[in-house]
Amino acid sequence: MALLALAASAAHAAKIKWPGERIYAYRYQLTDKHGTAYSLDKAQKFLTRKSLERRERQGLRLDSTDLPVSRQYLRQFEVKGVQVVGTSRWQNTVLALSADSSALVRLAALPCVAEARCVFVSPDSIDKQEDIRWTVHEDFNKWDSVVNDPLGMARPQLEMLGGDRLHEAGYRGQGMTVAILDGGFQNYDRIPAFRRTRILGLRDVVPATIGSPGKQAAEKAPLKIDHGTKVLSAMAAQAPEVTMGSAPEAAYWLLRCEEPGFEQPIEEDFWAMAAELADSLGADVINSSLGYYAFDGDRGSYRLQNLDGRTALISREASMLARKGIVLCNSAGNSGMGQWKKIGVPADAPDILTVGAITPDRKLATFSSLGPSQDGRVKPDVVAQGAPAVLISGRGTLVRDMGTSFSTPIVCGLVACLWQALPGKTALEIIDLVRRSADQYDDPTNIFGYGVPNLWQACKKSDNE
Repeated sequence: MALLALAASAAHAAKIKWPGERIYAYRYQLTDKHGTAYSLDKAQKFLTRKSLERRERQGLRLDSTDLPVSRQYLRQFEVKGVQVVGTSRWQNTVLALSADSSALVRLAALPCVAEARCVFVSPDSIDKQEDIRWTVHEDFNKWDSVVNDPLGMARPQLEMLGGDRLHEAGYRGQGMTVAILDGGFQNYDRIPAFRRTRILGLRDVVPATIGSPGKQAAEKAPLKIDHGTKVLSAMAAQAPEVTMGSAPEAAYWLLRCEEPGFEQPIEEDFWAMAAELADSLGADVINSSLGYYAFDGDRGSYRLQNLDGRTALISREASMLARKGIVLCNSAGNSGMGQWKKIGVPADAPDILTVGAITPDRKLATFSSLGPSQDGRVKPDVVAQGAPAVLISGRGTLVRDMGTSFSTPIVCGLVACLWQALPGKTALEIIDLVRRSADQYDDPTNIFGYGVPNLWQACKKSDNE
């Protein structure tokens, strides 16, 4: 399951026949970046000022992975019937699609291609997301409020992590930029609780040809489901006495990189494209409530031995983020009750915060995926309340939903607040602080990881060092 929540989506899915001819997509690993039109000493041509300032502030140097893919090589993919739909700078890959699979196979023989892999074959049918919840509630039910408490129903999930103390000290995410990688943000621009939220924009990296065939469907795709809306609410909601997000004063980019209609390896490419877009846009923190291990038809599915943080493209991508100056908070997964039981990818990546879910009384949520990684690293890193979490749905109503999808953004928002309080820290130092603040740091397990973090204590401890 890619969207790591247990409850039903805000939209109803119905099977429909895939429209038009069969489409194929290949990922091409390039040999190098010879012939690139860019240089590291003129990085402002491909990275924003905020992205460059983030690196400079943390003493991070640009390297060859930051350079865009060689235009000289890209021109070799300009073949009739083939469409290049994306690239990864960090992985040096090209993503191309066509209805002519033989044309894609021939491109694998180009001298600039080190390796090629089919990552998508259009299915016979897709899950079409029907719009059934477009009405937005302007008001909450009277029983959803806690009089004279600005945190409202969200207080327990914030108090558990010391978030209430961070907020009281004035650390509410101001000046921090958070990117949310998700599958849909239904009604985010119409819900009253987000009217004061600083949303910088919505971007969709899923090509219309693959994700939502048809112009009209493609335009509405980012708004079809409310999974991302709920995730956003855990961090950004501002509804005093009803609920409050963990970083209500941060700025947000909403990046759609997940197509709920199918599950195929190409979604790793979309995730990588979105992560690099977040970097270019200057994000400080990324929330990803996405994870993978099984793909349709078992095409490219992972095995437990692959959970080493190095095998999956998405995990290699995730592990690079901290060295670009970004903290990634990623859901552990909801496979605890199934046959798989373990975390997926990119939750196995090093140098990220993988988040599991617990109940309000600090017991493990039975669905929360287990660690460790296959090379013996502690996973999950930390746990937070996600069984259930208080959220706002795509209808604008207060809901309680289950999943590591929702424990993760509670942590992510407070990481932004902690970093606001400690602006001199690097991404790697913030990750280490969060782990060290957890209540099982000296005795981690494959169930709770390092345990429940206390980000207020992390802030105070760092101040005293």
